Amino acid sequence: MGFKTQLIHAGVTPDPETGAILTPVHQSTTFVQESVDEYLSKGYSYSRSANPTVRALEKKLTVLEGGYDCTCYATGMAAIQAVLQSCLSAGEHAVVSDVAYGGTYRLCTKVYERFGVEFTFVDSASPNAVQNAIRDNTRLIFTETPANPTLKLTDIRAVSNIAREKKIPHAVDNTFLTPYYQRPLELGADIVIHSTTKYFDGHNATVGGAVIAGSQNLDEAIRFIQNASGVIMSPWVAWLTLQGTKTLSVRLDRQSANAQEIAEFLESHPKVNMVAYLGLESFEQHELAKSQSDGFGSVISFEVNGGVESGKRVMDSVQLCSLAENLGSVETLITHPATMTHADVEESERKRIGITDGLVRLSVGLEDSIDIIADLDQALRGV
Repeated sequence: MGFKTQLIHAGVTPDPETGAILTPVHQSTTFVQESVDEYLSKGYSYSRSANPTVRALEKKLTVLEGGYDCTCYATGMAAIQAVLQSCLSAGEHAVVSDVAYGGTYRLCTKVYERFGVEFTFVDSASPNAVQNAIRDNTRLIFTETPANPTLKLTDIRAVSNIAREKKIPHAVDNTFLTPYYQRPLELGADIVIHSTTKYFDGHNATVGGAVIAGSQNLDEAIRFIQNASGVIMSPWVAWLTLQGTKTLSVRLDRQSANAQEIAEFLESHPKVNMVAYLGLESFEQHELAKSQSDGFGSVISFEVNGGVESGKRVMDSVQLCSLAENLGSVETLITHPATMTHADVEESERKRIGITDGLVRLSVGLEDSIDIIADLDQALRGV
């Protein structure tokens, strides 16, 4: 079946008892067993370990990413934590993209380093830089592509080839493009991570995360952490995410078309001095974007002439766009990474990797593009 068909039908079937077309919300802590000898004969015992509603979402995401299996979590950060915990122990080392979500950087540097895990943050746009950062004790390569918020890309094939030669798993945060536009496992990666909060939900209604493993061994290790740590997704969140996922392709195509128009508008605006969007020919890695993905997504980064104060003035002046943390939703959201999503990254490190104080991140929604452009234009006129 085609991808758009799988978005709707993968992992779900009509309820066998009632014929309900939507997967029921199995809001139950525990599941009664037939007998001691038939323990787990129906597959479920306690919702921390597995829940039928959550399992339906896990099966769907497995199919969409082309993986071995999937585990779902309470947040995207919990999903990242499960990968780190399953791959790394004290005294071991990971290579991580230098541009990544601020929460990823915080988790590595403020939590795991306290327990003796080492991290090297490298320019993962350079496969050679990744290669050179690998040590004898390296047990994980973690890349985020496109990276939040600069949109820097990692050549997934090249880095996965390096990882395979070294027998190190390569985990890819695929939140920005989703499997509709980019499928890292097909490009050689071993693990895919998502904040389901973003495009799979799409409506600012839930927070959640998912990890899709490409092999049984990796899935078993990650699943052990999911059960042991207990940071599971709730049945209600899974149910809402199942509904949001059905319209992913329609939403993302429209959002991406809007984003292309808006990026071209911003690029031509006299008060904007830099625009980063995968779909622009001026984007430094435009050709790589075309070679490893089927679309360019809905996130744009830009800088306004006049620096920090001008950028803040624009974000405080928009009326249709909402100043809020999140992305991938039907509403257009505007964010100041330096003080919002990446506030925990040291100022010197932020500037080194291109997250300047004046950088603006725009997650384009489903509104009419002409209205989003008009809103941005009136805000820029006030600079």
